[in-house]
Amino acid sequence: MHKSLSIEDLEGAKNKTLHCKVEEDIDGINAVTPISADLTFSSLGDFIEVKGNVKGIVKLECDLCLKEFEYNLDFDIDELYAKHALLEASDESGQEIEIKDGQFVTDLNGEDEIDIYDLLYQSVILNLPNKKVCGINCNGEDKFLKEEQMSDPRMDVFKNIKIEEI
Repeated sequence: MHKSLSIEDLEGAKNKTLHCKVEEDIDGINAVTPISADLTFSSLGDFIEVKGNVKGIVKLECDLCLKEFEYNLDFDIDELYAKHALLEASDESGQEIEIKDGQFVTDLNGEDEIDIYDLLYQSVILNLPNKKVCGINCNGEDKFLKEEQMSDPRMDVFKNIKIEEI
């Protein structure tokens, strides 16, 4: 089920801030437990700031040995949403907002809600390790690699080739 946050509800909330706890099974992410997030949405004029923490356990495949292993997710979210087109918002209001390192700005293009499910999916994908390794001592040796190293009888023909220099 896709959860979303209404911008109208956010604007009407006390201090223009809403707190949200979410537990989701996300399609495309092999999670052992539902992904849980503790998020705070704050309206800042033409922008909406989302801060919070995401936790969960996902199953990944080791890039070296191809074994499946569990990976603990625990990271912070710090994102901005522009309520209107970014150039339009900065030209009209003259409002300046500092973009911090690692912070993303997503243009809502006039949408009246934020898709929390999509926010979680993108955040989890971006916070998975580039190199997925099951452990510090993984040397990549497994039955998959050993099978590849075995001699292929069709290649025996090439063992006796001699190359002469001209």
